[in-house]
Amino acid sequence: MTRALIIVDVQPTFCEGGELGVNGGNAVAERIADYVRAHRGEYAYIATTQDWHIVPGDHFSAHPDFVDSWPQHGVAGTANAQLHPAIAALNVAHHFKKGQYAAAYSGFEGIEDNSDRQQSRAEVRIATEEGHTLVNALRKAEVTDVDVVGIAESHCVKETALDAVKFGFHVRVFTDLTVPVSPELGEQARSEMIAAGVTLEPSR
Repeated sequence: MTRALIIVDVQPTFCEGGELGVNGGNAVAERIADYVRAHRGEYAYIATTQDWHIVPGDHFSAHPDFVDSWPQHGVAGTANAQLHPAIAALNVAHHFKKGQYAAAYSGFEGIEDNSDRQQSRAEVRIATEEGHTLVNALRKAEVTDVDVVGIAESHCVKETALDAVKFGFHVRVFTDLTVPVSPELGEQARSEMIAAGVTLEPSR
């Protein structure tokens, strides 16, 4: 068994005070950082994902429905799109940016990008065509099992976990290292993940 940890969208934009702040986001960021420091040696591969929107089309709206369209958030190059300071301090080596020019919820839709600059559409397309994707990185590292943590459980954590299952990995989501947008959406997301074969358990 070779295990990876995927830290999904732990960014100020999704924490208290951010454009789409989730209650408990900052506390989750700190708990994830504590977990990584205590368990880093258990993982062959650790990666972060970030919403990194440049021109994401209808994903942004002045009149969002909060289902398919949202207020501006995770704007590439802004302070709130960077990794949360608690996560940045971990010096994780692999970072996947997603949603540059279209909506993207799953970390598996991102491409590896360790810079803070905005990539052109052509650069994003080429990186995707060349396979700088999360699934390829995990397969190259011979990963079999994936643990998923981050924000928000009801959206990008769920979608990342579901995609990980589709790609053939054994998947756990640590319930104390994620937080949903609302209790109701969290309950729905957990039901979907369990039905797909994701294991939900606390990190301890």
